[in-house]
Amino acid sequence: MANLTDLQSKYSKLAQEYSKLRAQNQVLKKAVVDEQTTSNSLKDELKQKEQSLRKVEQEMDSLSFRNQQLTKRVELLQEELLLSESKNKKSKNKGDSPSQVSLQTQSVFDEDLQKKIQENERLHIQFYEAGEQYRRQEAQLRERLDQLEKESEQHQAVVDALNHKYTDAIEKLQNDKANLEVKAQTLEREAKDCRIRTEECQQQLRKYQSEVSSQLKHSSSVIQEKVPFNDTQLSDYNSLNVPLHNRRHQLKARDVAAQALGFVQNLVSALLNFHSYTEQRVHIYPLDSSIEAISPVNQKFSQYLHENASYLRPLEEDLLQLHHSISEDAITVLETLAKLQDFSRSFSAYSSFLQKILPYQLKSLEEESEVSLCTSALASKNRQLQNDMKKLTSIFQKLKSYVALLAVPSVRSDAMCQSSANAVFTQMSACLHGLHDAATELSQHYSQKASLEQDLPTVTQKFRTTNECLLSSLASFTNSCSKIATFFSNNLDFFASCPGYSPRGGFLNPLQADGVMENKRRAAAYMSTIRKVRSESVPYREALANRHILTSSTESREGLMQQVVQSQEKISRLEQEKEHWLLEAQLGQVRLQKEIQRIAQLEAQITDGGPAETQSATDGPDPTCADAPETVQDSSVIGMLTITPCSESAADQESREHLIKHHYMSRVSELTTQLQMCDSKAVHFHAECRAVAKRLAMAEKTRETLTEELKLANQNITRLQDELSTTKRSYEDQLSMMSDHLCSMNDTLSKQRDEIDTLKLASKGNSKKNKSR
Repeated sequence: MANLTDLQSKYSKLAQEYSKLRAQNQVLKKAVVDEQTTSNSLKDELKQKEQSLRKVEQEMDSLSFRNQQLTKRVELLQEELLLSESKNKKSKNKGDSPSQVSLQTQSVFDEDLQKKIQENERLHIQFYEAGEQYRRQEAQLRERLDQLEKESEQHQAVVDALNHKYTDAIEKLQNDKANLEVKAQTLEREAKDCRIRTEECQQQLRKYQSEVSSQLKHSSSVIQEKVPFNDTQLSDYNSLNVPLHNRRHQLKARDVAAQALGFVQNLVSALLNFHSYTEQRVHIYPLDSSIEAISPVNQKFSQYLHENASYLRPLEEDLLQLHHSISEDAITVLETLAKLQDFSRSFSAYSSFLQKILPYQLKSLEEESEVSLCTSALASKNRQLQNDMKKLTSIFQKLKSYVALLAVPSVRSDAMCQSSANAVFTQMSACLHGLHDAATELSQHYSQKASLEQDLPTVTQKFRTTNECLLSSLASFTNSCSKIATFFSNNLDFFASCPGYSPRGGFLNPLQADGVMENKRRAAAYMSTIRKVRSESVPYREALANRHILTSSTESREGLMQQVVQSQEKISRLEQEKEHWLLEAQLGQVRLQKEIQRIAQLEAQITDGGPAETQSATDGPDPTCADAPETVQDSSVIGMLTITPCSESAADQESREHLIKHHYMSRVSELTTQLQMCDSKAVHFHAECRAVAKRLAMAEKTRETLTEELKLANQNITRLQDELSTTKRSYEDQLSMMSDHLCSMNDTLSKQRDEIDTLKLASKGNSKKNKSR
């Protein structure tokens, strides 16, 4: 069993890790997709930049060519200038008019040269700036591209690691599943062995019972023949006596149970509010869960507090069932209160819940004391609250023990005498008063702590309202504890009093009490049936006539029922045929509409296509198209088709259209088959996953059922062994008692025979003496 629990815990841990890794894998997949999209966008941007760079390079080439032309132009101008200067030197003596003309032309050339030089300088500057900007952008984009490639490689490595980890986890889970199946099979075999052993034990038990019953019959026959019966000697016979019934005690018990139910309902509601508001406070202070994550201790504490209703609601429900079981005609003592055992189990579960949450509550208070804003006064109040919670939990543990002791007589009628029950009731009353004192101290310390927390600078309105609700729930809890303690102390005499239900010379068994009440109900029902007035009888002839009428009416009724069934079947068949023909009519209408549309389209095509064909025939072929055919490529999602436009005949056009249609239809059919294959594969994988999940769930269910059956089988074996040992012991005791009694009776009989023989001898001797005289 320990191995099973370990495997279950390991399996749950693996499942949790698998779910976490699956969530992380989805996140990483999304991140990888995002990075891929960003890398694609960056690649597109890089392509655009490269295109712009090519444009700039082309412009640079054109500018360099223009610059070369300008430099050649400048050189030519300079040569012309030199020639003009030399001519001017030669013609200095010829007058002033040609020198003026040369000066004017030279000034014009100088201005033109200056403008070209400035334009060249400006173009050089622009070209240099454009080159620098391009180099910077290219360096930035390359750095970003390298960074994105590194990130994509890292993400790909993480994805590969996670896939490897997932595969390892899946293999481990499959191995665990196989191990669990093997263990389930072994458990099935063990369960079969246990069933075989139980059957053997039952057979042995029947054998022993038959032997002991035969010995008992023999002994009882011997006792009946030779020993007079005494009904007050054996306690087993005394327990069969009918107990007395105290009606006033029953009414008082029902009233007391109703009062206790009301007080416990108030206590349960107060505890529910206290645990709920404590959970709300844990999420607010010292850390607000809406802003930042709370500590793991507080998370676990909040998780446990969230389960308080599953432990408190059964208390109220079980006490309500106990109150309903106390009726006016029942026999209410500790031995007959079978529902008190359920209440004891529920109370024990709640006390265990308090014991479970106690360390987390103490640790939470310690965390509140470790906050930087916590003062010394608040820390002292937290320590007082820790002591109060410990005290409250210990009191609930004591109450659990007392309630369990009070529930024991309902299982074993001879387990507790009246004096011990009175002592338990007295101790329970004192414990309830201690619970009231502990609740009062807890409420006082919490109110003082809340007043100190009002002065903190980080206190919010939500925190104040939570503290107020906590204080109100503690006040209700204190009030409920006070009422319960007062109620128990006032009714302590009633609890300790003996109702006088025990039969003469023995204890009361719950089964005997149920038998007494069942016999009482049967007797009342028997008396009521006796007192009923009998109805008048019908004469025999009239009864025969009525019988013939009834048989004929039943036969006619059966025939009518058969006709009704046949007519209903016929109606249903006709309805089906009607629906079928309605569907056929609808399909015929749809087909008729399609045919009408097709005929209209054909007529329109005939009317539109006649003159067009005549016009194309009269025009003849186009020599430009025949001389220079140009190929046009039509690309789409389905594929690419190369079209050669040319004037052709109608047959060629139809064949071309047929080829285009056939190409597209074949492409569509291929895509549909691929899509169907993908859908079928997806459906197959989905079905396999569902089947595996169902098999896993079935294996878990079978494992749980087998473990439960094994537990039940072990419990039955132990119970049967205990019953066998007790029956053996009781029968051996009875046989020993009977044998001792038989020995004593044989001794008495032998003594009586000896006395009779001595008396006979004495009487004979006296008779002889008298005769001799």
